[in-house]
Amino acid sequence: MTISDAKTASGLKDRLAPVVEKYRGKEGAAIPLLADVQREMGYVAEEAVEHVGAELGIPPAELFGVASFYAMFRFQPEGKYVVRLCRGTACHVQGSGLIADQLERVLGIKDGETTQDMMFTLQCVACLGCCSLAPVMMVGDDVHGRLTPEKAAGVLDALKLREARE
Repeated sequence: MTISDAKTASGLKDRLAPVVEKYRGKEGAAIPLLADVQREMGYVAEEAVEHVGAELGIPPAELFGVASFYAMFRFQPEGKYVVRLCRGTACHVQGSGLIADQLERVLGIKDGETTQDMMFTLQCVACLGCCSLAPVMMVGDDVHGRLTPEKAAGVLDALKLREARE
């Protein structure tokens, strides 16, 4: 183990210590445990699962089995901005497929992927519940409706500009 590896392992241990202590001695707490790991790490990281599993006497395979069953858990870090594009019926009829194509072109990623700079994650979702604004996407908590492919790209361009200024 290199010095860098030891520092990383120590940092992980320190970062997850409150989570480990919260669940020490508790049975059947895999879902909330994994939720806390994800909240702390930003995703369900393999090394985090191995650490908490070892500390709590839970086989990592068991924790991964639970995490892979539920859609709420992520195994990859998300970008700073999560772009959720609605693919529900109203949005589909109004052209969300063309918007998805445009977002993939602009970002250089596919659905479910994150840009290399960790700025954007693209997620096509079943429904955002904003049918009257179709087609619609959310970036973080901000809803953008009545989109065209050009308007959707413009939202991302504005975010990129804002980031460049900061």
